[in-house]
Amino acid sequence: MNKDNPSPAQPEKRTLLKTALAAGATGIVAAAGGIAWGTKKGKEEEKAALMQHNPQSYDCYGTHQAGITTPPQQFGIMAAFDVSAKNQKDLEKLLRVLTARIEFLTHGGELQDEDIKLPPSGSGILGKVFQPDGLTITVSVGSSLFDERFGLADKKPIHLQELKDFFNDKLQAQWCDGDLSVQICAFSPETCQNALRDIIKNTANWAVIRWSIDGFLPKTQPGSAPRNLLGFHDGTANPDVSDPKIADEVLWTGIAANSMDEPAWTKNGTYQAVRIIRHFVEFWDRTPLQEQQTIFGREKYSGAPLGMKHEQDAPDYSKDPDGEVIPTDSHIRVANPRDPEFMKKHQLFRRPLDYSRGLSKAGQLDVGLVFICYQANLEDGFIFVQKLLDTEPLEEYISPFGGGYFFTLPGIEKGEFLGQGLLTA
Repeated sequence: MNKDNPSPAQPEKRTLLKTALAAGATGIVAAAGGIAWGTKKGKEEEKAALMQHNPQSYDCYGTHQAGITTPPQQFGIMAAFDVSAKNQKDLEKLLRVLTARIEFLTHGGELQDEDIKLPPSGSGILGKVFQPDGLTITVSVGSSLFDERFGLADKKPIHLQELKDFFNDKLQAQWCDGDLSVQICAFSPETCQNALRDIIKNTANWAVIRWSIDGFLPKTQPGSAPRNLLGFHDGTANPDVSDPKIADEVLWTGIAANSMDEPAWTKNGTYQAVRIIRHFVEFWDRTPLQEQQTIFGREKYSGAPLGMKHEQDAPDYSKDPDGEVIPTDSHIRVANPRDPEFMKKHQLFRRPLDYSRGLSKAGQLDVGLVFICYQANLEDGFIFVQKLLDTEPLEEYISPFGGGYFFTLPGIEKGEFLGQGLLTA
């Protein structure tokens, strides 16, 4: 009912349809200023708002780094760097500069160019004054940082190691490992690109980028996990790390029960596992729907476990011991057998991105998954679960070729720098 006309004449069906479409496309009332969408002015302001970057910011200070339990943004870049610093003093300079750039970029600000004869202070792709746009930058260290260069060998996290081939892997050295990893996430791809270019420019004296890949997160219905490029919901059984108690059990080294033997400086950090996995989508798209569903163990469209109705339904495998409904080698059953002891010790938190790099040399789509997950204990988390997945039927359609294992540094308070606890331990 319209407030201005409480007793309107009965509209025609065509009018109702137009009204419904307009309301669905634009909303009814703007959140700010009470602007009525559907008017010419309202549409213009809505369009202008959609073209602007978001003022939402996530605090880069705290017990833990942002970008882990932060609500997933739609775009991201996963990159790794080799540190060219020659000693621990220069490594500290690198970490201080990196921290300062993260502070600046994630809060938003204004570029300052004092001399046009010098290079500009930023890329300019966001303009002179830029919004935070939901940016988070998460910094982790690789196993190679703990070699003889910086005298950190005795401070190395217990389970940190270089990436090794699993059964189906075809790892390429130029896409693996690194001294540092930087996960950049934001509400727009240009904000991610701006952040990466800023970091590359400002840390060039002490670090060189090793590999980088852009990713995106498909939109989904509230309460549903995003779909991967094979068309299936990915991450439905993710632990709810928005609950601090669950996050403590799953994520934080030195807090979770299976991580109490780590060096003291690692407390409130977490292990990051990255896998870059190509999907052979042309082959997959010619595979019968029934076979696709038995490979994953879920209905493709609803996301429900086979034989169930809803995506979030939890299967009881004790009632299906022979896999007549959900095959025993299906992805969801192998990766998570729903055993209480398994759930207690081997959980991990997934934060993946999809990627698309155009065409391969063979003329096929070069698309896939940038799998990123976090856990308090790397051996109990990703490595254990991935070993279970060796030889699963899905491996016929995928080919992991890059990534790495890293330790995500604990958070900091204002005035500190990332990695300070490591260098002063």
